[in-house]
Amino acid sequence: QVQLVESGGGLVQPGGSLRLSCVASGSTLSYYAIGWFRQAPGKEREEVACISPRGGTTYYADSVKGRFTISRDNAKNTVYLQMNSLNPEDTGVYYCAASSFTSAQDMCSMSHLVDYWGQGTQVTVSS
Repeated sequence: QVQLVESGGGLVQPGGSLRLSCVASGSTLSYYAIGWFRQAPGKEREEVACISPRGGTTYYADSVKGRFTISRDNAKNTVYLQMNSLNPEDTGVYYCAASSFTSAQDMCSMSHLVDYWGQGTQVTVSS
């Protein structure tokens, strides 16, 4: 069993930045690919960014490429999502997820098969 706890969300103005953290417990994080997903009010959950178990590959949704960066520190059992140039369309609940995929792209494209989810952290981009 893996427990995931997200933090770092909040209210930010357009153009601002936030860094989300996802801390894992209960298992060694390096066994798992990790993904960040988000869900806006009235919309379906969508992938944001994913990273392979050792951090060798990453995958980003087109909407966040060049603005968001996913990274991991397996020694700290933590995955980060640095979000820059935020805009109101980035508003939503951001979820961290872990699964035994070996590739970042699989993690992002097959979220319906993900094993573990965090409780989410709210990100609101508004002036």
